Amino acid sequence: MRRRRARTAAALAAALLAVAGCSSEDGFPGEGPRQGTPAKSPGTEASSSAPPASPAPAEGSVKVVRTLTAKLGSPWGVAALPGGDLLVGSRDTGKIVRVAVKDGAQSEVGEVPGVVKAGEGGLLGLAVSPGFATDRLVYAYFTTDSDNRIARLRYDERKPAGQRLGAPDTVLRGIPKGTVHNGGRIAFGPDRMLYAGTGESGQRGLAQDKESLGGKILRMTPDGRPAYGNPEENSVVYSYGHRNVQGLAWDAGKRLWAAEFGQDTWDEVNLIRPGGNFGWPAVEGKAGRSGYTDPVEQWKTSDASPSGLAYAKGSLWLAGLRGERLWRIPLDGTRPVAAPQAFLQGEYGRLRTVVATDDGGLWLTTSNTDGRGKPGGEDDRILRLEVS
Repeated sequence: MRRRRARTAAALAAALLAVAGCSSEDGFPGEGPRQGTPAKSPGTEASSSAPPASPAPAEGSVKVVRTLTAKLGSPWGVAALPGGDLLVGSRDTGKIVRVAVKDGAQSEVGEVPGVVKAGEGGLLGLAVSPGFATDRLVYAYFTTDSDNRIARLRYDERKPAGQRLGAPDTVLRGIPKGTVHNGGRIAFGPDRMLYAGTGESGQRGLAQDKESLGGKILRMTPDGRPAYGNPEENSVVYSYGHRNVQGLAWDAGKRLWAAEFGQDTWDEVNLIRPGGNFGWPAVEGKAGRSGYTDPVEQWKTSDASPSGLAYAKGSLWLAGLRGERLWRIPLDGTRPVAAPQAFLQGEYGRLRTVVATDDGGLWLTTSNTDGRGKPGGEDDRILRLEVS
């Protein structure tokens, strides 16, 4: 542990020196370049008891049914409560609001203590415990003055608005932080384990360093311990060689997929297998090089800059920031049926988070108040989509 902390501290110090040469999550022109045998484990291989899903049609559709709510500030993480209401975190303020799905009414839940807004850091991903009905726990991934970390907080609806979050109980600390590439997406998988997508904080070498938590997908128990079946028994590292993972989703076969920011050339959607090396910084996009796992799909960075990822109606749905569009990737098992299809291009600006609903639809958040968009009077919004 001392060795890991020392290496993390060194990486953070180096990040301060190198950050001027690191890119943003969008890679805008003028901001610099966008820089053993795996063990099987639940939630990544197709379930033997689940019937095979039918291939998705080559072409789909998207209809914006309504704007659920508006005038959110820097929304990032979104998590659905039992019953359907949404918890939405503000990256820049560290506050969480509850949004009623019935009428879009917003009520402040509370503020996560210790959140430090810096560049792309702040209050990032949110997840609701699989046992929320009894434990009332909400998980948050956020940036502090020393690292990125994951904590859980008890949610008490009986308390006054704005005071409903208990003290944070840190389950994992020491994820490298930076002005860029903080990752931040967290989600509970079908195996009830907690997964986290992290970034390499602008320090490329961390992605290949298995002693670092940066540039990885992590898998852990709800209290932050390495989960049974991980590639290495005493490590939460599940896959490595990632640049900046901000999207996680499971398909009907319980396979894990992830969305990842590229540098100058290719953004990626990857099918994640335990112990896999996804290549960064040696490769970007489909390289066909031995020892590295190629993405299933890739996009030019100007067309995507992907953050959120969800699975619905047999397809993956990817929200693009710089690309300002929603991508549909129709699947037949682990293979795309057809080329990705774009929707909503330029209609709502930057798109950050996409969440599947129980009835096969989607929630989609805009991200125009994050400092890189052009917010209108109603930004930021949560949209309800019907998809096919």
